[in-house]
Amino acid sequence: MIERDGQIELSSARGPKPRADLLVWPAVRAGLMGRCPACGRGPLFQGFLKRRAVCEACDYDLGAVETGDGAATFIMQIAGFLVGFSALAVEIAWSPPIWLHLIIWLPLVAVLAVALMRPGKGLMTALQMLRQRGANSHRETR
Repeated sequence: MIERDGQIELSSARGPKPRADLLVWPAVRAGLMGRCPACGRGPLFQGFLKRRAVCEACDYDLGAVETGDGAATFIMQIAGFLVGFSALAVEIAWSPPIWLHLIIWLPLVAVLAVALMRPGKGLMTALQMLRQRGANSHRETR
């Protein structure tokens, strides 16, 4: 990492070099908020989880960044961990019947996973953009 004017920039000795003007924390914050990590202004998604092909604000080629199922994997693990340990704590404290556990925890894990999916996919997109830089990230014509 390189620090310039109080801002931290990502630097890597291996692999493609990141763009010098893309800072780590603003890009991560923009990804979590569903904005383009390159500029922080344009919307990242055109549907619930469908990423735009090109940023409307800066013309960044978002289609070149492929996150795959990474976000879904992490989100399911996080939601499962939170709900699993919460269910265990409730079981130890009050020992409710199994049907009550099913009524409480199954919908909660589904809602939690869906609620975290969009910020998680935005974060994975931002991290992928920071790590893997292409020379043709910005389109020449609008």
